[in-house]
Amino acid sequence: DQRGQTSWSRGGGDERKLALTAPKRRRTPSDQVQLALIDAAERVLVRSGPAGVTVRAVALEANVAPMGIYNHLGDKQGLTNALRKRGFEGLCAAVADPASDNALGRIAESGRGYRRFALSYPQHYSLMFDQPATAEAYTQSGAFEVLTDHVRSAIEAGYVRTGHPQAIALQIWCVVHGRIALELRGFIDPTTADESFNDLLKFILRGVTTDTCGAIRTQPPEVM
Repeated sequence: DQRGQTSWSRGGGDERKLALTAPKRRRTPSDQVQLALIDAAERVLVRSGPAGVTVRAVALEANVAPMGIYNHLGDKQGLTNALRKRGFEGLCAAVADPASDNALGRIAESGRGYRRFALSYPQHYSLMFDQPATAEAYTQSGAFEVLTDHVRSAIEAGYVRTGHPQAIALQIWCVVHGRIALELRGFIDPTTADESFNDLLKFILRGVTTDTCGAIRTQPPEVM
C-alpha cells in the first residue's frame, strides 16, 4: 500500500515507493494540497505506470475534482514534471552518499546507487528517462553534479586521467545507464547481474584511470 513519501535511506525503505529527503520548511495549506496531489500521482504511477498518470486518475486517487489538479499542478504535463522532479531528487540521494573514502570507490559506489534506484523504482525510472524531457532534467537535479564531483576528486588524487570532469562523468553515466536499461528490459541474466555489473564498473574505471595508476588492480573487492 502506497502512503506517500518517506525519508530516503541508502538501500532501505519500501522499494515500491520513492523515498526522498527534502529540506524542511513551513508549508502553506496550498503547499500541503500540492504535496498530497503529487503523492497521489506517485501511487498511480507505481500501480499503473507512466501511461496511467492522467488528471482523471490522479483526481480519483486523491479524492478531489479534476479542477483541483489543474489549479495546483496544471495539466497532465504538470503532473509528469512534478513526478520527474521527485524522481531525480531520489536519484540524486541514491548516488550522493557512497560508502567509500576512496576516490575511485566513490565513483563505483555511485554507480551501484544508480542501479539500486533504477531497480527499486522502475516506474519512476521509466517516467524519468523513457519519455521526452529537457536535456537539463538530469543535470539540474544535482545527480550529475554529484558524479562530476566524484570524478573531479579522482582526478585531483591522480587516479583519473586529466580531463574535463563533466565530460568524463558523462561518459561514465552513458555506459552505466545503458547497462541498466538492458537489465530492466530483461537482457541481462538475473543470476549473474550483480557480478556482471561490478565487472562493468571495473571496466569503466580501467578506461578512465591514468596509465601509471595501479590502484585499479590493487583496490580490495569491497571498494571496487
